[in-house]
Amino acid sequence: MTRKPLSVLTAIVLLAVAALIGWRVLRPAEVVEAAKDPYPVAQILPAGVTGKTTLAPLIVDGRLRVYAGERSIKADAPVGARLMITPRWSYRRWPAKLSGLVAIGATVVSRWDDGLLVALDGRTGKVLWKANGPVATAFTGRTGSDAVYAPPGLFTSGSTVLTLDRGQLTAWSVSDGTQRWSTTLPAGCIAGFTTVGGSFACGVGAWDVTTGKPLRSWPVGPSTPVGCEVAGSACPGLRDAAGQEWDVTAARPTTGGLHLTTDGGAVTASGTAVWRWPSQATILGVRGEHVILLADVDLVVLDARTGAQLSRFPLYVPDERVEPWKPYRWQLTGAWLALERLRPGAGTDPSEPNHFYTVDPVIIAAL
Repeated sequence: MTRKPLSVLTAIVLLAVAALIGWRVLRPAEVVEAAKDPYPVAQILPAGVTGKTTLAPLIVDGRLRVYAGERSIKADAPVGARLMITPRWSYRRWPAKLSGLVAIGATVVSRWDDGLLVALDGRTGKVLWKANGPVATAFTGRTGSDAVYAPPGLFTSGSTVLTLDRGQLTAWSVSDGTQRWSTTLPAGCIAGFTTVGGSFACGVGAWDVTTGKPLRSWPVGPSTPVGCEVAGSACPGLRDAAGQEWDVTAARPTTGGLHLTTDGGAVTASGTAVWRWPSQATILGVRGEHVILLADVDLVVLDARTGAQLSRFPLYVPDERVEPWKPYRWQLTGAWLALERLRPGAGTDPSEPNHFYTVDPVIIAAL
């Protein structure tokens, strides 16, 4: 007569244990594994390829490589390491998914699909602050390049991080996560960019990043940013609907500055410098006094003042197969290039066969 109650009791105990295990596994969680080593110094290396990585790194403070995972962020160093190595620090959340991340100085600010903004100290990996923002789209793709080079609705400007969601633009202080201002943008303003001069611009106008107030003197109509850093930020110029180029390094856009074109199978400079580099190339960007080009699969560095070639080398690591590839997204700093390489016939789906050039598709080079 006692066997049935005992079996029932056993079943209840087993069910409770299973529920406890399930809760421990599935409950919302945050895991911080802080750095144990001293903050690395910035490397100064001769121009050339230094390595390649499986995930796309966001180069932070010239010292770290920070990677985006579906539910995690991790960092390694030095930037010139040949391959990905044991992380210095990592940060994980569950069940939220990462949308994107940006960096200002050594502070890494991540945005998650549940709307939470989390700032990490890049030197240690420890949490600096959290803020509740609008929900966001989780990133997709194997390498995380979209999350670190083009995070949706996430921008930087000076000491400010901006989020854009369904027409609502909000500014956050990078130092403590406080909300500085929020404004509703006009209909149709679903994407945008920030300028070196401290503005946020989208197709119908621009707003002052400090105050959130609209700027009156701005080119009317759609505009295309030129020379931006990652996350569509710190753009030094724009091209309006008529093809006119504007310098936006000041609060008000003016014509002037250095303008680069790739017409006629050559790279031509006008404005503050006039020269012609007689070869077809893709302009990756301008950093300081250097113009960075991609000529076929070679990285070319030119003097921005004279057009003189300073260095040129192929973007392959030693012993790597030498075949054609095409660029997808990249980050260009004053000292480094990180560029994701795809097979020539790759489409828009990163899960398709033969999409990436290699299993470690992101090439890193010192400039």
